[in-house]
Amino acid sequence: MQQLVEYAAQLRDMYGFRVHKLKGGVFHPDYELECYLALANAFPEDRLRYDPNAALSVEDAIRFGRAIEHVNNDYYEDPTFGLNGNRRVREFVRIPIATNTFVINFEQLSANILQPAIDVILLDTTFWGGIRPCVKAAAVCETFQLPIAVHSSGELGIQLATMLHLGAVLPNLTYAADAHYHHLLDDVIQGGKLRYENGCIRVPDGPGLGVELDHEKLGEYAELYKRLGGYPYDRDPARKDWFPLIPNTRWANHRA
Repeated sequence: MQQLVEYAAQLRDMYGFRVHKLKGGVFHPDYELECYLALANAFPEDRLRYDPNAALSVEDAIRFGRAIEHVNNDYYEDPTFGLNGNRRVREFVRIPIATNTFVINFEQLSANILQPAIDVILLDTTFWGGIRPCVKAAAVCETFQLPIAVHSSGELGIQLATMLHLGAVLPNLTYAADAHYHHLLDDVIQGGKLRYENGCIRVPDGPGLGVELDHEKLGEYAELYKRLGGYPYDRDPARKDWFPLIPNTRWANHRA
């Protein structure tokens, strides 16, 4: 837990972040609750988000959400599975519920407007299929006074450029955008990684998206992919016999 707080402080000093997102759903929710509250105590003037990747049961999601209502939260992201599950959580928790998982097309958006389960729609040019549908979705959300935010898929520089251009043209974007970009060691665009300035990245101003592909880097990482294979997004390398469950009941041991 102390390591987590120290790491957040390091990122805060290095990049200027003032919003912290705890990606959870790995350890027991009681321990992740302790971690989240430790972050809140360490940075009382900053804002926080918790995302257990829909791994919690409805009951655990309600219990967790009610325990953090007093914290300076932005939103509670994908606490449990599905629109109906999150609708049940929303009834009992006084924090905006967000998703990048269960409202990712216009049919789901209309269903959510008719029977609200999600308060904050997290737009992503991967999930929604590009900049244009995200802009259209943002306009629908503005009409019905649904807040929006920009989600991160762990993108490289080309998709990051799409996200930056998207965020720059959305008048109803009031939340800080998600980013995993600071975790990357390198990029496949010319000039290397885009740079943070006071917690922000400038919108590229060149032709098109404003970035250009570095073909040598692309070849280098294509060869690396052939050697290492794909990223096991839904697996834990430290628990080879574990598979994701909804809701999860086999939590990792934080003392291991």
